[in-house]
Amino acid sequence: MKKEQVEILGFVPQKEIVYNKLLPYADKLHRESNDILAQIKGNLGRAVQLRELWPGVLLWTRKLSTYLRLYGRKFSKEDHVLFIKLLYELVTIPKLDISMMQSFARLLINLLKKKELLSRDDLELPWRPLYDLYESILYSKTEHLGLNWFPNSVENVLKTLVKSCRLYFPESATQEMLDEWRPLLCPFDVTMQKAISYFELFLPTIMPPEQHHKGFKLWFDEMMDLWVSVQNLPAWEGNLVNIFARLANDNIGYVNWDPYIPKIFTRVLRSFNLPVGTSQMIVPRYLSNSYDIGHVVLWISSMLGGPQNQVQKQLNGLFSSIASFYHPSNNGRWLMKLMKLLQRLPASVVRRLHRERYKKPCWITPVPASHRLTDQDVTDFVESMKQPVLMAMFSKTGSMDAAQALQNLALMRPELVIPPVLEKTYPAMETLTEPHQLTATLSCMIGMARSLLSGGRHYPEGPAHVLPLLMRALPGVDPNDFSKCMFIATFTTLVPLVDCSSALHEKNDLTEMVRELCSASAEFEDFVLQFMDRCFALIDSSTLEQTREETETEKMTHLESLVELGRETVNILFVVALEKVFNFATTNIFETRVAGRMVADMCRATAKCHPAESLRLFVPHCCNAITHLTANEDVSNEEELDKELLWNLQLLSEVSRVDGEKLLPYRTQLVQILQLTLRLRCKQGYSLACNLLHHILRSTALTYPTDYCSVPGGFNRPLQEYLPIKDWGRPGDLWNLEIQWHVPSAEETAFVFYVLDLLLQPELQRLQKYAQGEQDMSRDDVLQSLFIVQHCLLGAGSMLPPLDGRTVTGLVPSMVSLEETKLYIGVDYDESRENYREAICKVMRQLLHYILEHSEDDTKSLFAIIKIISDLMHFRGSHKHEFDSRWKSFTLVKKSMENRLHGKKQHIRALLIDRVLLQHEMRKLLVEGCEYKTVHRDLLRDLLRLSTSTYSQVRSKAQNVLFTALGTYNFCCRDITPRVLELLEPTRTDVTQQQFKGALYCLLGNHCGVCLANLHDWDCIAQTWPSIVRSGLSSAMSLEKPSIVRLFDDLADKVHRQYETIGIDFTVSSVAYVSKCFIVSIKPDTQKHHSFVNMLSCVIRPWKFEHIAIGFLSLLLRDDYPLPAPAVLFFVQSLNHDALVVRKMAIAAMAGILKQLKRPRKKIPVSPCDISGVTEPEGLVAGDKPGNDWLQYHGDSLPNTQQDWDNFCFVEKTHWGYYCWPKNLMVYAPAAEQPKDLSAENMNERERVIYDHFTEPMFIKQLIEFLSLEDRKGKDKFNPRRFCLFKGLFRNYSDAFLPVLKPHMERLANDSHESTQRCVAEIIAGLVRGSKHWSFSKVETLWKFLIPLMRTALSNITVETYADWGTCVATACESRDPRKLHWLFEMLMECPLSGEGGSFVDACHLYVLQGGLAQQEWRVPELLHRLLSYLEPKLTQVYKNVRERIGSVLTYIFMIDVTLPHTLPTKSPHIAEFTERILSQLKPLIEGDEEIQNHVVEENGVGEQDERTQAIRLLKTVLKWLMASAGRSFSTPVPQQLQLLPLLFKIAPVENDDSYDELKRDAKMCLSLMSQGLLYPEQIPTVLKVLHEIAGSSSWHARFSVLTYLQIMVFYNLFTILSNEQAVQDVRALVIRLLEDEQLEVREMAATTLSGFLQCNFLAMDASMQTHFEALCKTRLPKKRKRGSVVDTIPSVDLVRRHAGVLGLSACILSSPYDVPTWMPQLLMDLSAHLNDTQPIEMTVKKTLSNFRRTHHDNWLEHKQQFTDDQLVVLTDLLVSPCYYA
Repeated sequence: MKKEQVEILGFVPQKEIVYNKLLPYADKLHRESNDILAQIKGNLGRAVQLRELWPGVLLWTRKLSTYLRLYGRKFSKEDHVLFIKLLYELVTIPKLDISMMQSFARLLINLLKKKELLSRDDLELPWRPLYDLYESILYSKTEHLGLNWFPNSVENVLKTLVKSCRLYFPESATQEMLDEWRPLLCPFDVTMQKAISYFELFLPTIMPPEQHHKGFKLWFDEMMDLWVSVQNLPAWEGNLVNIFARLANDNIGYVNWDPYIPKIFTRVLRSFNLPVGTSQMIVPRYLSNSYDIGHVVLWISSMLGGPQNQVQKQLNGLFSSIASFYHPSNNGRWLMKLMKLLQRLPASVVRRLHRERYKKPCWITPVPASHRLTDQDVTDFVESMKQPVLMAMFSKTGSMDAAQALQNLALMRPELVIPPVLEKTYPAMETLTEPHQLTATLSCMIGMARSLLSGGRHYPEGPAHVLPLLMRALPGVDPNDFSKCMFIATFTTLVPLVDCSSALHEKNDLTEMVRELCSASAEFEDFVLQFMDRCFALIDSSTLEQTREETETEKMTHLESLVELGRETVNILFVVALEKVFNFATTNIFETRVAGRMVADMCRATAKCHPAESLRLFVPHCCNAITHLTANEDVSNEEELDKELLWNLQLLSEVSRVDGEKLLPYRTQLVQILQLTLRLRCKQGYSLACNLLHHILRSTALTYPTDYCSVPGGFNRPLQEYLPIKDWGRPGDLWNLEIQWHVPSAEETAFVFYVLDLLLQPELQRLQKYAQGEQDMSRDDVLQSLFIVQHCLLGAGSMLPPLDGRTVTGLVPSMVSLEETKLYIGVDYDESRENYREAICKVMRQLLHYILEHSEDDTKSLFAIIKIISDLMHFRGSHKHEFDSRWKSFTLVKKSMENRLHGKKQHIRALLIDRVLLQHEMRKLLVEGCEYKTVHRDLLRDLLRLSTSTYSQVRSKAQNVLFTALGTYNFCCRDITPRVLELLEPTRTDVTQQQFKGALYCLLGNHCGVCLANLHDWDCIAQTWPSIVRSGLSSAMSLEKPSIVRLFDDLADKVHRQYETIGIDFTVSSVAYVSKCFIVSIKPDTQKHHSFVNMLSCVIRPWKFEHIAIGFLSLLLRDDYPLPAPAVLFFVQSLNHDALVVRKMAIAAMAGILKQLKRPRKKIPVSPCDISGVTEPEGLVAGDKPGNDWLQYHGDSLPNTQQDWDNFCFVEKTHWGYYCWPKNLMVYAPAAEQPKDLSAENMNERERVIYDHFTEPMFIKQLIEFLSLEDRKGKDKFNPRRFCLFKGLFRNYSDAFLPVLKPHMERLANDSHESTQRCVAEIIAGLVRGSKHWSFSKVETLWKFLIPLMRTALSNITVETYADWGTCVATACESRDPRKLHWLFEMLMECPLSGEGGSFVDACHLYVLQGGLAQQEWRVPELLHRLLSYLEPKLTQVYKNVRERIGSVLTYIFMIDVTLPHTLPTKSPHIAEFTERILSQLKPLIEGDEEIQNHVVEENGVGEQDERTQAIRLLKTVLKWLMASAGRSFSTPVPQQLQLLPLLFKIAPVENDDSYDELKRDAKMCLSLMSQGLLYPEQIPTVLKVLHEIAGSSSWHARFSVLTYLQIMVFYNLFTILSNEQAVQDVRALVIRLLEDEQLEVREMAATTLSGFLQCNFLAMDASMQTHFEALCKTRLPKKRKRGSVVDTIPSVDLVRRHAGVLGLSACILSSPYDVPTWMPQLLMDLSAHLNDTQPIEMTVKKTLSNFRRTHHDNWLEHKQQFTDDQLVVLTDLLVSPCYYA
């Protein structure tokens, strides 16, 4: 910072936007920013002290965020901290209005964005307020009941907010968070996901190393152990990965990852879900819960480097194992993930390198030197990525990902990446047949352009490729091939096209490389001329007749970008080009639409580059031509003009878009032309003239940069001083850009006003006379005048001061000033001259009223007027949409060309200049928060009148302008809304249908602007909603018109979608304020509801509006203020309304109302240790421990008496106590201390209304009838809304309504229809949950009534209703203490498999029971044991549906038996004991040798069947259990599974055939699922041992299946197995042993397996393996002997060995399908020797060769190089099939 700037500002700014310094008026900005900042600080402080959140604080925080956009963080560090603290306080105000919270949060995120500006010492933020805020919104208890409406964006805003703040949490925060959330870590409960996601979001990971013991070291081991021990990808595993990735990235070098690396890579590989082996089933859960690639990439790139750099070895392994998936011939749903990995990994490493080498050091601890990436590390990394990236270039998903990866790799090591891509590019440019190849290589080259050009010490030969590439891309300049054009455009912006060949003679100190470039640059001239010729040819070919419109516009834009090449050229070249263009343009005449536009654009581009020379040629020529052609009087009245005249006008108007001061010399000629042409009759003629006028004014009046060369000062300097070659691809230097600005001089300003006086004044006068009725004009004349006015305004808009006048006051009461901030935009308005903006405004309003009165059908003029009004209000030299699209394209170009490695804004100069210009435009466009003046009010009212006029197109154009304006001026909606609503009043009779529709559209708003129907403002809603409902009675409203019906639907829909709960009181409560604000807040609310309710009681209104009304009313429910009694009455009555829609809304609303009326319960803290009598152990101990035994269900001590019930301590939530106890455990106080039940005396009015209706038998009868109707047949499910309604009734009124409901419930339970059963299930679930706090006597009587009822109902269960009963029981048991529900559990446990109602009822009973027990998780071990011992004898069930259900129930029984860290063995059933018992029963199957057939007759035969059939049935059930638990449990019981493996291998079939019976299919499925399991390192040897045993079994099916099992197992545990040397040897030995199996199929499978292992680099192709196979191949075959006539069928041992050798060689060859390693040619030769051996060898050889040919065919030219000539001769013979006729 320079000293004088600090003096002006008075402080050192944190970080301002650098581009501001380059603006032409930079010197004025310091004072301006200081003023604005002072204004913001003063007013914001004042608003906060006055506690006026709205409008004061809200308005001024918005101004602050605008300030950040304009100046960056241009305030002192103290201010920065104060702003952050203030906003943090504001965001965390409890119960703050949600939209305010979001706008404060967004600003706070913005203030915290640059973390290097504030260190942890400067700022500390508490974490708990954020946690409370997050919890109250994301886990809101009332949102599902419709008491709170949150917008969708709120979750992301809050997450980002926490991410920004967590850097500044105090050092004690980590421990506090662990204490807070550890008790939630119960893996069977949903709270687990919640706790882990909280950890992921909140835990701080950036701390100085000396504080690490208070940071991640507190939790790292615990979480890592948890992650390592979970095997089945639960939903929260991804969150853990995200924490670790962040930790690794923030603490490179401080965490030792080495012990975990193989596990990490195995899991990453698994999470890609790649297809492996032949028959693989993917567990659906793996697809939905896989890791987020972004975090995986971050983790990997953070672990790279370090002393051993172990990760790089694993990364090589990872890429070589998945490389073949990148080949373009492979495709699948996994491809997207792999491409993302490819694209993001290099970017992440570049980011890390930038941070280690180039980033300015700040307070965050740097990476220790020992762990920084060395040059060798980077080279290794690039090498490992190179292969897959080059393959992915041609992938099916397009080449974008590969191009981005290459761009980043080329930044690090250009010499490794660019040459192979160039090798592909040159041939691709030559070929004509493979366009895809060309587009792919070119898009990659564009990404690497800067790395190629700057060469650098590593890759000096880069620049030499530029010219050859450019010359080859020339043929691409044709309309069908724009990728080449993009390519040319990119390179020519980076390379100055300057012929430097003469430097060879003048300078002698040049290096060899530079000399070559100099001589090559002589070709530039040639290139430019050829290029021009191509362009001309293109233009000639595209006349209007041949081409379609849409392709044209595309072409145009490309051409423009091309022709601007000129800006990089030097004089000599340019003059040649200019001559060419000029001759081409002036000797031909083009029609003005297509070709003409292209030529004119070319001319414009040349003029832009070198204005003086171009204007000297073009202007005189065009002016003479036009003057000559218009000399004749009649021309001005012709309808169709001469082509030549139009063409010259077009040419002139485009050429005049250049630097203003260069135009001044020609001003007289130009004005003359304007006077001649503006009054032409022909529309095409005068619109071209208007364009000319617009461009001339614009060029002289605007502020803009005039040069975009890549080097300041241009290239017109002698070569001795300056050699352009050195600037190829050079970034602009931000600190001396030396931008040449065009700022209007006094002369130019005078010229602008001269033109306006001369041309605009008369038009305004004519229009004014016409509007006053003094002069007649035809419609075309009016339109022509409006055109001229509009173009004058567009051209000179920046010179005309904005509209001004008195402010409209009294819209909003506020104690803070709400003034607007004025920004200086480089124009000093001249007060002395006439203000044309106001003049135009005055005339336009008069004219508009005149046209609307007299000729409303003159829509074209109305369109023009609407456009002019819009420009009058907002236009100050540039339009918002243009700005937005330029901003977008700027960011795109920046991304494609940026240098992420060195950072620090190293963009090319043109881009930087563009950014400065955008900054200037942004200042012009920032109009939010303008004051609403009377002028604006008039214009808005005019627009409103247009928006409700007769013609729909006029309406929609006016509405769009209106919506933009409404978003611009403060509080103007309050002024406009009443005027819109007047048109909807039912009392007015003079409203037409068009006005009515227009008004509705005004309320609806467009998709991005303001929606008047849903403003965030009580006062407005209180007016609009009642009006919308009342409008149903208006005479203009007719529901026959579908458009009106649709409008009402859209309105209601939009209100429902966008409504957010609005705060009633905007005061920050302190005691004095509370009472006052309550009076204030109740008033509008009650009045409002009354107005609503009164309106709703008027009977005659169409049904449509009834629905809208009840919809709006239900939005008004809120949790901080209960509904007035009349509204409650309305909803209760609506429960029995005829219309289903209304009933549904009423049910939802009633649940909310009951929640509002709920009486709070008293809670007290208890100490778990006192209850259990056990002291808590030190350290972490989870699971079933003595300390939480009292929470579990014990049949011998259930609360069966009043006394027990009162003495028990019930804990309702299931997760408390499993992992650890919370700091203080809150439970409900005993019944004596709770509030009394509601009785008639102590009800308030609202409660009374509900009570009266629900005790009325007729009302209930009607209600139950409605509830038991079916809605959509077969689609209905258990409805949680109805459940909430009943739960609320029984919770608030205890058992008051039971007497009336009982008879109905009994009736429903006996009726087996679907809808009646569902209704009773909903009521029962509500009853059980509602009875949570009933007294013992009431609960006991309740169960006496319910138990028989449920028995009846469950005996009537049907296919349609069993799911509903399951939901009912699960809902009833959710978050309830099992000891309170013991009646229910005992009833369900009676005997689920009685067999009375047939197999189906049994299965359903189990399902219902499972629903209840699963909710109770770990707290009912006793019931689980009882259930298991009941089920075990019944495992040999005959019926399939019962078997499947039992399998599922077993999963839940054993789910609690987990092996997680710090967890004690569970008291629930153990898998190990169960498996032992099962195996003893399966003995007959394991020992017998014969094949197991499923020949069991499915019937309950009287005689007891033999052991064997019993065992088969048992096995079927066990298989169902194994399949069910594959995706659900947390850890796989590997040792137990291994005991069953031999049996499964025996049964599983080999072929894929669906005709097999259930048993075999299941066995196969189980094997597939087991082989995918994640193995712990210590389990691997045992698994391999079992596989070795099975491989020796007599059944070849089993041996075959071992191989398929092995393939999947190895791939899915790749790195874990690789890290165990012995295991790799075992696998290798096993495969090579099976290669010599006597069964042909097994040998072939072994070969496939071997080639797979070689391909994923699990085994290496080494000399010993090669010699082994070669030796086997040489086995001699015995001569064939004929025994009689029978040939010996059993293959001899020798044949098998020889075949094994051949198979081994073939496996090696097939293992590298896409390249030719050095050993391959020799092996192919060895193999070819066996082409004529006996079968099956011959077959193998042929297959191998044809596969080799198939996979290597694409790149045969490259692969050929690996072979010697002799080998090639042999190969060609082999690969070409022999001719038949030879």
